[in-house]
Amino acid sequence: MDTLRRALVVVDVQQEYFAGPLEIEYPPREDSRTAIVRAVESAHAAGLPVVMVQHAGGAGAAVFDPDGDGYPLHPDIAALRPATGAQPWHDVVKHHGSVYAGTALADWLRERGVTTVTLVGYMINNCILASAVAAEALGFDTEVLADATGAIPLANDAGTRDAREVHSTLLTLLHSNWASVANTDGWAAAVTTGTPLSRSNLVASAVAGRAAGHGARHGAPHGATSEEPPQSSGDGASR
Repeated sequence: MDTLRRALVVVDVQQEYFAGPLEIEYPPREDSRTAIVRAVESAHAAGLPVVMVQHAGGAGAAVFDPDGDGYPLHPDIAALRPATGAQPWHDVVKHHGSVYAGTALADWLRERGVTTVTLVGYMINNCILASAVAAEALGFDTEVLADATGAIPLANDAGTRDAREVHSTLLTLLHSNWASVANTDGWAAAVTTGTPLSRSNLVASAVAGRAAGHGARHGAPHGATSEEPPQSSGDGASR
């Protein structure tokens, strides 16, 4: 078994998510931003590598224009950049949902012996999800900090979900297969002791879901929104 070696990957904590059409709604963006700050501070204290990712659209794009007001990191995050002489952040600019797609991040992590990538930032319904799924084929274990991520409400021809439903459902999905989901304080304690987070699996999650009364319900219309998704506590069953 490989020795546990973590890196914190901070995904797209840019101004774009604090105003405009992509404004984070759940958890409240002030709360998730504060949790992200705590995660970065904990990583610095433990000497973990910190990767700072920013998404870039094309010049003049409606969102993530590199020359636009939404592109820079939030000031609370930018203020945490280590001083000269300290272990620097590894800065990554991406153009796809996954932090690994079209970047050299996977190689950079392997060169440093990283086995487990901890994801925080925005959004759970796009770049966090894409990155956690992509990591499986790349051989990295993934951790997602629930209170240090955020979601937006979504509506399209497939259905309508508010931001809390999106956040809860995707965390439950991730914890069933692709990631260990926890809160920031629990993760910081695990970093201090050098221990892995607990994690469920697809079969255990399916059995628990049926036992909780969320088994198959026939006849629900496409896109129905009446059933509340299970809420993730951040504590999963051990593999």
